[in-house]
Amino acid sequence: MSATNASNGSRIETYEDFVKVHDLLLAASGLPQSLHFKLFQKLTSETFDGGAHFEIEPCEEGRQRRLLLTSETMAKDSNVFLIDHAWTFRLPDAYKQLQEVPGLVQRMAALMCVDVEDDGGSEQAAESGGKMTAEEVLESEIRNAKETGDGFVRWLELEELGLDDATFLSLNLSTKFPDLLALSLCGNKLENQEKLVEEVTKFKNLKALWLNNNPVIEKSDCGMEDAILQGCPKLEIYNSRFTHNFGEWALGFCADVYGKDNPASSHQGNLPLQSVTSLDLSNRGIHNLINKAFSPFEMPNLSYLNIRGNPIEENSVSDLFGLLKAFYCLQSLEVDIPGPLGDSAVEILESLPTLSSLNGVDASKILESENHIVDSMLQLRLPEWTAEEPLADRVLNAMWLYLMTYRLADEEKLDENPVWYVMDELGSALRHSDEPNFRVAPFLFMPEGKLASAVSFSILWPTQNVKRGDECTRDYLFGIGEDKQRSARLTAWFYTPQKYFIQEYEKHLKKLQSKCLHSLSVKSSATTVVHRSDGSALRVYTDIPQIEEFLTRPEFVITNEPKDADIIWTSMQIDEEAQGSPGWLQPTYNLETHLSQLIGDYCLRKRDGLNNLWILKPWNMARTIDTTVTDNLSAIIRLMETGPKICQKYIEHPALFQGKKFDLRYIVLVRSINPLEIFLADVFWVRLANNLYSLEKHSLFEYETHFTVMNYGRRLNHMNTPEFVREFEKEHQVKWIDIHQRVKSMIRSVFESAASLHPEMHDPKSRAMYGVDVMLDASFQPKLLEVTYCPDCMRACKYDTKAICGGGETVRGPDFFNFVF
Repeated sequence: MSATNASNGSRIETYEDFVKVHDLLLAASGLPQSLHFKLFQKLTSETFDGGAHFEIEPCEEGRQRRLLLTSETMAKDSNVFLIDHAWTFRLPDAYKQLQEVPGLVQRMAALMCVDVEDDGGSEQAAESGGKMTAEEVLESEIRNAKETGDGFVRWLELEELGLDDATFLSLNLSTKFPDLLALSLCGNKLENQEKLVEEVTKFKNLKALWLNNNPVIEKSDCGMEDAILQGCPKLEIYNSRFTHNFGEWALGFCADVYGKDNPASSHQGNLPLQSVTSLDLSNRGIHNLINKAFSPFEMPNLSYLNIRGNPIEENSVSDLFGLLKAFYCLQSLEVDIPGPLGDSAVEILESLPTLSSLNGVDASKILESENHIVDSMLQLRLPEWTAEEPLADRVLNAMWLYLMTYRLADEEKLDENPVWYVMDELGSALRHSDEPNFRVAPFLFMPEGKLASAVSFSILWPTQNVKRGDECTRDYLFGIGEDKQRSARLTAWFYTPQKYFIQEYEKHLKKLQSKCLHSLSVKSSATTVVHRSDGSALRVYTDIPQIEEFLTRPEFVITNEPKDADIIWTSMQIDEEAQGSPGWLQPTYNLETHLSQLIGDYCLRKRDGLNNLWILKPWNMARTIDTTVTDNLSAIIRLMETGPKICQKYIEHPALFQGKKFDLRYIVLVRSINPLEIFLADVFWVRLANNLYSLEKHSLFEYETHFTVMNYGRRLNHMNTPEFVREFEKEHQVKWIDIHQRVKSMIRSVFESAASLHPEMHDPKSRAMYGVDVMLDASFQPKLLEVTYCPDCMRACKYDTKAICGGGETVRGPDFFNFVF
């Protein structure tokens, strides 16, 4: 069979045919040419022989899997393996497929390790014969103290027992347990500050108190904490954080010297911490680390120290270096960078020469690369879920750690919606490494020589020599360097230094807030009427079909030659910009340049318990193509892979019309930039979602719930604007004229911003038409969604309507472009 025949659609049978049809795909994959024939053989014989060379091993306590080599050795570029795709989909279909395809959700949940229930609680309940009451817990603790100790209860855990204030007081704990050192009341229903303070301050020897996850904590201010600290002078840990009074006991608790089985010092000498080699003090709210107990005298063998997540702002950098230098056995340190020891990993290592590891990274590698911002050996971002969460929800959350993507294209067009896929169990067990020993690439095999016959696989081959027992790894961001924000993008799979990103966001915010819009002066128009000296019609060149069809005014005539035109009206894009952070613009980031700032904003919102729903839009497409709504940070970062994106804070509480989301399309005509002379069409168009609005997680995948552009192959819920306004005013008891004035003011600000940023637009001969999309929030304040240059005016040309704010006259659709011109 000839290669020509194969490329025309005949079945591929020879290697020559295979190369002819797949030459571009082979080049794009990066597979060495020496492996092309082996790939051809395995594809045509459907050989999946990875199981003979690899095994999958659970790790991270069963919450992840890794891939190990079982062959004795495997040389670089010596073999290629086929990996099947276990799930292939387009994003809007993901939830539906998980619900409807038999066995899919179970397979994906197992592959992503989210099918295992967290049964720690049930095991504990089984051991104790079911859920115990508070009285039963107390009886059990007293009995254990008599049987195994001196009869004194010093550590008491009354967690998640449903204790309210009255029940807690009735237990009379201070009388029964006067020598209590640690008391945990986590997860109860305590609300009364005064009664709680009165009761816990009776424990004069208390070292640790946990009140986490009680209503009283949410309502409390600093006053309650101050009262407890004053009444319990020996308290070292309060709600998991160190008090200013922390010392040997708190440090011992973090080093597992003290705990429920050993609440007090059992050491004969005065150095209970002398055997401590590893100490994790992360996220303990420490302000001052210089402390009598935190010293090389108390802990002479300390070799690993983690002080991440602590401000430690009361100590100078030099004092902290002096303290840490004294720990002569200290070899491994984890600390925020930037943080209490400064902004540079290199400077930290130069100041602490005994360190062999900083944030889990080899010190020599940091010094060689002169990398100043270093986080850990990349702490894994493992999926989280609750026992009540359905499998489909768990998969939708976890899948961003596993997904890969490609986009199909032929000679005519690029496919609008990218394809996402999950590799089979073997492929999905490949974990990340900055120095990988394998490489993976998607590959479309076209057995009949054309796209219609294509079957998608991934191909895997060794890029280093590996031996039995080695973990097989790939680079999740192959070919992406720091020029494309590699470190920030790794946040999709790993916990990276939040403090760095928050600082980047705060610098960005400060810069935005320093910009302010100055209203342009209103002058008389500098533009003049365009006309030909002989009075003949003006020749218009356009690439917009609707103008050709509907422009019927006798003053204008269409020409097909741009060189002959008096007026050129085309849809070619110029630019988009914003200035400062006005109230009408949601926080917005170009992910190609400002991913770090977005991550910082996301982290702050998460820390402060704020809504974190974002919308991602391609800035080079229209009609909501490849637009996604998500609150998953990994998803936000991974969605960059399908093309450049704008990420904007989602308006989670919009004004609704009969329970549905809507937006407003305004047509703005710009006749002059300097002075600013803009015209707002008397008519605007309402675009309604088809489904009732919801913030349920499943709904984020429903186009017809969260998006309003329905005039491209979807059911169009058309409503005449005057009817909408009447119904809206009635439903919300508002006057539309007030909303209209706010919208006009906002639109003027938008174009003032553009005018100040683009002096090249100050041309008296230039005109432009823009579509301005506006949404109202729940307070009926306008928010700018986007500005579209040369918008699609199909609806404007198709429907007659009445002007809302221009005298109420009827505006005929076919006359729209006559009116514009």
